[in-house]
Amino acid sequence: MLSKRTIIGIVVGSAIIAIGSYALLTSFGLQTVNVDDTFQIGESTSYSFSAPKGATHYVNITADSFEVYLKSPPGGIQIRDEQFKRELTVEWIHLEDGETKLKINNTGASKLNISGYMTILTDPIQITYHLLVIISGVVIIGFSAGFSIRKPRGF
Repeated sequence: MLSKRTIIGIVVGSAIIAIGSYALLTSFGLQTVNVDDTFQIGESTSYSFSAPKGATHYVNITADSFEVYLKSPPGGIQIRDEQFKRELTVEWIHLEDGETKLKINNTGASKLNISGYMTILTDPIQITYHLLVIISGVVIIGFSAGFSIRKPRGF
């Protein structure tokens, strides 16, 4: 007969395993990351991501004035610390596998808004994180199973 604690542990552990498994399965392959960020006057941000050949990216930046540094793999788009006013829209495709770096600094007197999307490869460490979640679910089920074992005499 299973105890109440064992049943709760099995349910919770199974839910954690299901969530970890779903996250693991959806993390393989190309991922599209949507960006919609707002930054105050004087703030800056940076994005760095890896993408394969043929991956498309789109960024729209609006503010009073701002500086942009964009470097994609060889043969791709390069913008080096250029000053822009009002709006900048950039769409590019990776011509080779590699890493793109995008740095934006708000130098104007208004908020800076960044919107767009980036097609990226998932970082391999994410797979490890998902596996750790699955393992923790198995451990919870294992510990909860210990509540149903028969206690020896004298306890």
